[in-house]
Amino acid sequence: MIRCIDVHKSYRLGSRPVPALRGVDIDIAEPGFYAIMGQSGSGKSTLLHLLGTLDRPDSGEIYLGGRAVHQLSEREATEFRRKGLGIIFQQFNLIPTMTAAENVELPGLLAGDKPRWLRERAAELLGMLGLADRTDHRPEAMSGGEQQRVAIARSLLYSPPVLLADEPTGNLDSDNSERLWRLLGDLAAEREMTVLMVTHEPAAAAHCERVFILQDGQVRGTIDTEGLDAAGVAARYQQAIG
Repeated sequence: MIRCIDVHKSYRLGSRPVPALRGVDIDIAEPGFYAIMGQSGSGKSTLLHLLGTLDRPDSGEIYLGGRAVHQLSEREATEFRRKGLGIIFQQFNLIPTMTAAENVELPGLLAGDKPRWLRERAAELLGMLGLADRTDHRPEAMSGGEQQRVAIARSLLYSPPVLLADEPTGNLDSDNSERLWRLLGDLAAEREMTVLMVTHEPAAAAHCERVFILQDGQVRGTIDTEGLDAAGVAARYQQAIG
């Protein structure tokens, strides 16, 4: 479902190149809930942007669902993001003047899909995520956890096989964070999706099946989380990064 082969990416600081990724290899063959774990500056957000076709690698190959996304044109990448991929950001990125339902419908409206199907689909997704009574509420009238669930509903509009989440609980309290991690795990299991979450939190990573440890732009190892709590994940992480 997700495969990276020797992926490199650098940025420029003045005239000096600054490597962000230094030959990343990742292979996820089955649906499930996975994490990329690393501290600030490890390259994890850069990697997620490449996976999300928001940027291109300098070299290497990236495949999502068998599609060579590193070779997509800008137009093809835009279409792929719309229907082949879901992305959830730390900032909910909801339009403040729109209701929950309208925010969910927005990608389809921009694509010219039928309004009736979009209304029915938005109601279905919001109901599935426990927001049936929030469809006509604007973001300001919802809690942070509710807003993030609206963002998740929007990302599921076209039932993508891959869902990427960039620090999705960064703006949530501990209770809402726990609920969201469980929700992402349930989505992966029930819908046979591949959910890949970027995080620096052991508590978040403990909800995933496998964790890829990123340090200085390289994968330093993986953690099989079966039987591990947050403390266990933290200990394995420290062992891996030395």
